[in-house]
Amino acid sequence: MKKILALFVCLFVISAVACADDDRPIRFNQLPASAQEYVQKYFPQEKVALCKMESDLFNKKYEVIFTSSIKLEFYKNGDWKEIDCKYSAVPESVIPAAILRYVKANYPEYKIVKIEKDSRDYEAKLTNGIELKFDKKFNLINIDN
Repeated sequence: MKKILALFVCLFVISAVACADDDRPIRFNQLPASAQEYVQKYFPQEKVALCKMESDLFNKKYEVIFTSSIKLEFYKNGDWKEIDCKYSAVPESVIPAAILRYVKANYPEYKIVKIEKDSRDYEAKLTNGIELKFDKKFNLINIDN
């Protein structure tokens, strides 16, 4: 009986791992409506190279990659999760005002090339490689070189 139970546990774990990382390309119009609106509002000049949906065992997220190498990530509800511009600055219109003010006041010669948010905080990466971490009230909580 123990062997059968162990076999079932192993099969469940293997099937869960196999299904855990399901990435598949999708069409732009298959993104959540709010993600489509966000792209059209803040990145109208960019050409979409690829859209994909990534789902794991417990959640789902969406990615939009432009031909210019800019990558956007969205939560399953369509709210933005990450904006990674790699070779250019993140548009100021999408950066929370408090974070933008802080960067302009303390690092005026640098631009934000990546910004990410989660349920606890925001993280902004500057052109000089410094990463600034802010809490949900936009108080600076960490600087990482």
